[in-house]
Amino acid sequence: MPRLPITKTPKPYVGGAFIRSESGRSFPVADAKGEFFANIPQCTRKDLRNAVEAAAKAGPGWAKRTAYNRGQILYRLGEMLESRREDLIATLVCFGDTRAAATKEVDAATDRLIYYAGWADKYEQVLGNVNPVASPHFNFTVTEPMGILGVIAPEAPALLGLVSLFAPVIVSGNTVVALASEKTPYPAILLGEMLATSDLPGGVVSILTGFRKEILPTFATHAHLRAISAAGVSAEERKALRLGAAESVKRVRFAEAEKTADWLSDRAQSLYAIRDCLEFKTTWHPIGA
Repeated sequence: MPRLPITKTPKPYVGGAFIRSESGRSFPVADAKGEFFANIPQCTRKDLRNAVEAAAKAGPGWAKRTAYNRGQILYRLGEMLESRREDLIATLVCFGDTRAAATKEVDAATDRLIYYAGWADKYEQVLGNVNPVASPHFNFTVTEPMGILGVIAPEAPALLGLVSLFAPVIVSGNTVVALASEKTPYPAILLGEMLATSDLPGGVVSILTGFRKEILPTFATHAHLRAISAAGVSAEERKALRLGAAESVKRVRFAEAEKTADWLSDRAQSLYAIRDCLEFKTTWHPIGA
């Protein structure tokens, strides 16, 4: 009797665990040839709320870690992407990329993690300041993480776009709830498997899969999400995010690297991406006290 292959059941990574979605629904994803590839869990607003709760529990401990330790953990995640390089390349090729393009995307995603890992113990010195004041006081500006941020990944590049958006968020002590590419969610599934076996605490990054039209409004209005970083969104989706963010008083940042070539360039990584995920606190201290 011929052996039937055991195919993988893709699951999103939420709160340090793999879930099937609260609703039990799924949607089919086809490969580049139009053939069925897998059923992907269709996450709901309830899954988003569960992910936010997990992020809230993980946030204080993650923020209290030293900047050097957060950099080590991001570097380790980059090592894991490097070790599964061929697996990631094959996955991107399966969904229509050429091998050359897939190789560039995987290598750029790995390099991006290393780039932000390098900033972990340096951004405070650049963004913080000692301010001159006309009184006998020391005046310091220091950075603090915002809390829980939402990330809306672009449809393409599915892997590099997601990494480019969440890496500057977590390096500064924030936690992330991310929505993967709707058309090509499988690379995010593989990334979730690497997060699960990395040194990153469960709940610091959660990755949801599903339809934007169902989940995006909750991203926009959820009161515990302090900001949203999105890419590849339509004009209608931008409007919905801005209106919801105004109602719940949160920041919204739209990544402008909409073309693949731009995501691969140095312009897609910046200290200012970290700055956009921070709050600034000014402290006064009397001189001589």
